[in-house]
Amino acid sequence: MNKSTNSRHPFIEIAGKKIGLDYPCFIVAEISANHRQKFDEAVRLIQKAAEAGADAVKLQTATPNLLTINSKKPPFIIRGKNLPKIWRGKNLYQLYEVAYTPWEWYPKLAKIAQSLRVILFSTPFGNTAVDFLQEQNVPCYKIASYEALDVPLLRKVAATGKPIIISQGFYPFKDVEFSIRTLREAGANEIAVLYCVTEYTNKPRVKDSNLATMKDIAQRLGVVVGFSDNNGGVEIPTIAAFLGASIIEKHFILSREGEGLDAQFSIEPKELSVMIKAIRKNEETEDKVSLNTLSEEAVKKALGKVKYGNSTRKAAEIKKFCRSLFVVKDLKKGKKLTSVSIRSIRPAAGLSPKFWDEVIGKKAKVDIEYGTPLSWDLITK
Repeated sequence: MNKSTNSRHPFIEIAGKKIGLDYPCFIVAEISANHRQKFDEAVRLIQKAAEAGADAVKLQTATPNLLTINSKKPPFIIRGKNLPKIWRGKNLYQLYEVAYTPWEWYPKLAKIAQSLRVILFSTPFGNTAVDFLQEQNVPCYKIASYEALDVPLLRKVAATGKPIIISQGFYPFKDVEFSIRTLREAGANEIAVLYCVTEYTNKPRVKDSNLATMKDIAQRLGVVVGFSDNNGGVEIPTIAAFLGASIIEKHFILSREGEGLDAQFSIEPKELSVMIKAIRKNEETEDKVSLNTLSEEAVKKALGKVKYGNSTRKAAEIKKFCRSLFVVKDLKKGKKLTSVSIRSIRPAAGLSPKFWDEVIGKKAKVDIEYGTPLSWDLITK
């Protein structure tokens, strides 16, 4: 259960900062790949986030090998007319080669963030990433929506005993519930869930926001909730905070004119500052949204209805980047499936990683080649 002592609502605590409905909104600037693998740009991003008033800056701790395998088989090739042009034509491995954050940066950036009184934490994408971040004494962990059903990763992070923020945008409620149950059973006590709309557009999709879903998660699961915005503009996160989001996460870039992989759906320093000022003003007034471009009609439209899972065609296209179970070592017929031969990796072409416990220990029904998405018809008792 999340902490609730001396508070009317559940809360979590990160680096001494309490986060929940009874406390100021916790605002996270997500750097993702927007440093363009340039250390100086990562430093400037942290500095600009601090100047804008962000509470925290988030990195991503990964390598291409933690996320996927270097395969040219069809499932691994990035296709889709609705996806950013800079992504298309690459295989997933190639995309992540130019997107990951060099691990040696973390301790240096952590010192810079500390000097600016900004909390620095990260999203791990595999067991070795968690081990590394534990060595860095991170104050909490973030789990991306793409990894929300990755049972081995959920258990690894939960076992650290640190607060966990997990995004949920792709799945029906039963899967959201599965994620939270898996974390709790593995030892997690402080959990916050970020509802997100997986659109990745350069414009706010107010009509597809359905922020009522965020409120439903809080009511049904008894967790701190927030909103992770993967679209352009600051309207939706400002409304989300007004409607009760205790955490706002927003992709952040120095300038969208650059070649950043996440540029089109990130906001610049001035926009981040505008958003934070609006949220803080709302916290003071409590009775209206202060951003001039917003209205009661916009708030009502953004609230929408309770709707889990993909809401648009593009969101369904993006879901292909989620994880699934793949054979990562040639298997002969009759051989047992183990954590060496089977991995939860991107893309979502095989069985959901939530079936991990049901799959491990089963046997290959036929010879299975490296890079094959796992399916029930390939395995037997």
